[in-house]
Amino acid sequence: MTVADIWIIMPLAILAGASLLILLLGAVVPGRYGTAVGVAACVGAALWALQLQPAALSQTLGVAFTPFARFFTVLFSLTAAATLLLSHDHNVRRDISGEEYPATVIFAAFGMAVVSASANLLILFLGLEALTFAFYILVAIDLNRAESAEAGLKYLLLGAISAACIAFGIALLYAAAGTLAIPEVVRLTLSAGAQDPIALAGWGLLLIGIAFKISLVPAHHWTPDVYQGAPTPVVAFLSTASKGAAIAFLLLLLPSGSGFKTLHTPLWWLSLLSMLVGNLAALLQTNLKRMLAYSSIAQMGYLVLALLTGSSEGFAAVILYVVVYTAMNLAAFGAVASLTESVGMENVEDYRGVGYSRPFQAGILALALFALAGIPPTAGFIGKFFIFYAAFRGGEIPLAIVGILAAAVSAYYYLRVVVNLYMHAGDAPESRKSASMTESIALSAAALVILAVGIYPSPLLRLIDSILR
Repeated sequence: MTVADIWIIMPLAILAGASLLILLLGAVVPGRYGTAVGVAACVGAALWALQLQPAALSQTLGVAFTPFARFFTVLFSLTAAATLLLSHDHNVRRDISGEEYPATVIFAAFGMAVVSASANLLILFLGLEALTFAFYILVAIDLNRAESAEAGLKYLLLGAISAACIAFGIALLYAAAGTLAIPEVVRLTLSAGAQDPIALAGWGLLLIGIAFKISLVPAHHWTPDVYQGAPTPVVAFLSTASKGAAIAFLLLLLPSGSGFKTLHTPLWWLSLLSMLVGNLAALLQTNLKRMLAYSSIAQMGYLVLALLTGSSEGFAAVILYVVVYTAMNLAAFGAVASLTESVGMENVEDYRGVGYSRPFQAGILALALFALAGIPPTAGFIGKFFIFYAAFRGGEIPLAIVGILAAAVSAYYYLRVVVNLYMHAGDAPESRKSASMTESIALSAAALVILAVGIYPSPLLRLIDSILR
């Protein structure tokens, strides 16, 4: 390994080193400083990734910090930092102590960064499983709640099946292509994929595994149970950065142009079923976290709709929506975490009148729900607009129409929560406990992104265009 290699992988080294450092310090000097160290490490990794050369490549280690990798490393690092801020007071209230929580969050961010920077399939798989292993721990980390342990067990069992599918798929692609280098695998297997049953089986297994990671129907059954049982800040991280890493996985593997046709049909059905099942099931939910879980299934269906185009325009819409979706879900689940842990609310009806007793958290939640519904001038509207625009331009008109109708249906269950927040007095708690400072920072940052991208998306669009060139 050369000095240049070390320089290139420094964002990864910062995240991995910080995770280890927090654990080692905790063994010597126990305390709650893990949040501060973790946030500093995540911000440091993001800043280091920003200053790397546009196409820094380490042939020895199988990673390439292209503009694509740098963009996602920054996104994942900042999302991890926001998660740590949201978690700090939540963990105090829930008596989730110890250094393993911040260390595991940072390790998950490390795995996500590895995924986005991977230059071969082996490194890609290791990064994806590193972040998944971290979430096995995080989902079950609340030892005071049986629901958390149950959610962790379900996620572990189904995650193992997903990992097996991806590993077997990679093995078949290696057998078909004779190489692990991602560009060569894509070129050799998709160009002849329709005639090569080994390559087709490999891609099919990969899609099954990734469908689990991003909660696409029919690999979605774990999502509502895990979202309901896991600690809410963990759900915020799982529903955003984890899915963002899986989308980055797909973007690295899926080619634009004619080679994409081999995968079109299975992705078309995954998108259709996810949009329909996710939105229709969300209509029936009374538990807010389960409702948001089903809505996330539908949101992933929209993302796959843009992927279906196989064009750079569609891929740009996907990356834009990953950023937007991250901000929306961080705001939604962050507000729910702050509200739920202070007044013990679980169901939609429990939020009656909370807009008056908890104005800051309720306002953030309402903004996030408006954005998820795609109401202007929020970032959610911009994201959905570019997804459906790319779909129409790419010839996916019937599926785009279904997506628009599904998005219209989703407005009902999102706005139902807002109505309960402000239109019903209900039994709102008398206490006016405000969000903590760390929660306020994270929620305000997410809200700022939602409004800024919704009002002035041009800088982000130009940035995305530059990383896809």
